[in-house]
Amino acid sequence: MLILRWLVRSSWGMVAIAIATGFLSGGSSAGLIALISHAGSNSSASRLTSIIWGFAGLAIVALITSIISQVMLIRLSQNAVLKLQMGLSRQILASKLSHLERLGNPRLLATLTEDIQAVANAVYQMPFIFINLAIVLGCIAYITWLSWLVLLMVCGISVIAIASCQWLLNRGGKLLALAREDEDHLFKHFRTITEGVKELKLNYRRREDFLEEKLQSTATEFRHHNVNGLTLFAITTSWGQLVFFFALGFVLFVLPNLLAINSETLSGYILTFTYLVLPMDNIISKLPLLSKATIALQKIESLGLSLASRTEISTVPPAIKSDWHSLKFQSVTHTYDTVKEDNSFIFGPIDLTLYPQELVFIVGGNGSGKSTLAKLITGLYIPDNGEIWFDDELISEQNREWYRQHFSVVFSDFYLFEELLGLKNSHLDAQATKYLKQLQLDHKVKVENGQLSTTALSQGQRKRLALLTAYLEDRPIYLFDEWAADQDPVFKEIFYTQLLPELRSRGKTVLVISHDDRYFHLANRIIKLDYGQIEYDKT
Repeated sequence: MLILRWLVRSSWGMVAIAIATGFLSGGSSAGLIALISHAGSNSSASRLTSIIWGFAGLAIVALITSIISQVMLIRLSQNAVLKLQMGLSRQILASKLSHLERLGNPRLLATLTEDIQAVANAVYQMPFIFINLAIVLGCIAYITWLSWLVLLMVCGISVIAIASCQWLLNRGGKLLALAREDEDHLFKHFRTITEGVKELKLNYRRREDFLEEKLQSTATEFRHHNVNGLTLFAITTSWGQLVFFFALGFVLFVLPNLLAINSETLSGYILTFTYLVLPMDNIISKLPLLSKATIALQKIESLGLSLASRTEISTVPPAIKSDWHSLKFQSVTHTYDTVKEDNSFIFGPIDLTLYPQELVFIVGGNGSGKSTLAKLITGLYIPDNGEIWFDDELISEQNREWYRQHFSVVFSDFYLFEELLGLKNSHLDAQATKYLKQLQLDHKVKVENGQLSTTALSQGQRKRLALLTAYLEDRPIYLFDEWAADQDPVFKEIFYTQLLPELRSRGKTVLVISHDDRYFHLANRIIKLDYGQIEYDKT
């Protein structure tokens, strides 16, 4: 079982103890059934007293070991889920950005939410599964003690039942796996709803086509695979119960005619089989949960292997350079892989040198490669060919983390954090308040203990808050990707004529991706891109 192997990898010692105590608890419960059956045929006072003491002892052992097993497995399972969540999150953040973009957000979100939750639901049930399994095995041991011939007959029936149930489980598992694939597509459509709600509201035909041809068709397939898979699991549960009752009827009605069985032994069989109904039903009812968890673990491991193959070296970076002289890009290229390999688009080669205290505008049409260049400059994209030199340091896997720390960036698709994370100093609130006033946001946003009072602002104002974070980072190189696009004319003027020159006067290198040609005269240099090539680089 995949989920059990995963738990063993997490902490085999705790799993061993939990399973041992679980089986001891289940065995004690089965022992109680044997004592109850034995007590019915022994009426002497001395024998009854010893049975009572034995009953009390087994009950206490069953209680204590059941608690120990459940507590240990609950702690282990929750620790394992936490480790899974943090490990996968770290893998995502350590993976190459280009690889994450190819995987897509829907798959990452589905794995982080649905798959991990499915595993968590299953591991929570593991203690009860082990205890019920131990009860079943204990009862089988008691049946064996009563008569090994009966055990052979029961085992024969069990083989038939298990083989037929396994066939149903395999088919149901395949359907649930297809449903899990459908879920990735559903997450993509849900993202369309949340991010494209304005566009969908404005175009009735687009909205109806999306709902009927995309969302409904995928949701219908998801429901179809789930319904059929869970139906097979329900049939498995009912079939397992039927076979079990058939075995009980066989022992009760057929067995006395085949073997010479006294009434004490027969009553022991009946009591044992009756007691087995509940734990067997509990085990069988958990099979869909375990199957979903197995599929989820396979998806998680598949994603983990995919991320591991594109993992970057992550170490605590040394102090950044506040005094630098040049940043050189020599024959740097980046390849966009498409479905057909021969249609791959190559950005570059780029030869470029940046210097301290420059204000550089990066311009060009849509699709010319401006954002790609920004990601290459900041180290988010790793060049397929060529070299990046930061003074006399060749940027490689070993120092790329350190290199990235030299940039403060506000991308066009920026993310705004509600807290000023990663900025630790005693004057943070005062500094933030000063910048908020400069950004004309002090009447709307306050900062207390590094926490922004609100981020529910217009897009232009949210970009100013992102700029606030960049200011507080105080790094040598700043990059703004279409930052002024959402600003009102007054603040756009302030941005170009006051904020950018002020950053340059503080010794910062400022790179600005922009279409605002009326401000191009403020730049020290203008770099124009066209179809992934530098068309010109002029002062």
